[in-house]
Amino acid sequence: MAEHLEIIEGSKAERYAALLPQIESVLEDEPDPIARMANMAAMLHETFRWWWTGFYRVIGDELVLGPFQGPLACTRIRRGRGVCGTAWDKDETQIVPDVDKFPGHIACSSASRSEIVVPVHDAQGHVIAVLDIDSAELATFDETDKEWLEKMVKILE
Repeated sequence: MAEHLEIIEGSKAERYAALLPQIESVLEDEPDPIARMANMAAMLHETFRWWWTGFYRVIGDELVLGPFQGPLACTRIRRGRGVCGTAWDKDETQIVPDVDKFPGHIACSSASRSEIVVPVHDAQGHVIAVLDIDSAELATFDETDKEWLEKMVKILE
């Protein structure tokens, strides 16, 4: 296993392309889902320096805070509530350029300005978690992020 993350330079797509095999290598022999989520969150956070990077796990009828990097976070989110609950409910990636314009946004931190949330599935296709990433800048996330982050969460599936 790599002892540290290589510094990745280049465009956003180039950084994702370089990071993907590193994540695959770190996670390939680890069976524990929490450990896998923790290392993926850390590697993404370290590479892109976002405000908050982490997972919420589906437990019963709500999302419960899982492994993350960044400041204090909301602990529980109901299905359909906020960006995370919406991604879970609709089972589709949510890209939010300005969180203040998202109906029902949950403001865990006033520093968060834009967000992307990607559902994570089990082998049967059920949503078991969401990858939630927040930026302190407006309009940080786009289709490039969606494409690469969806590829990355498949490693967890």
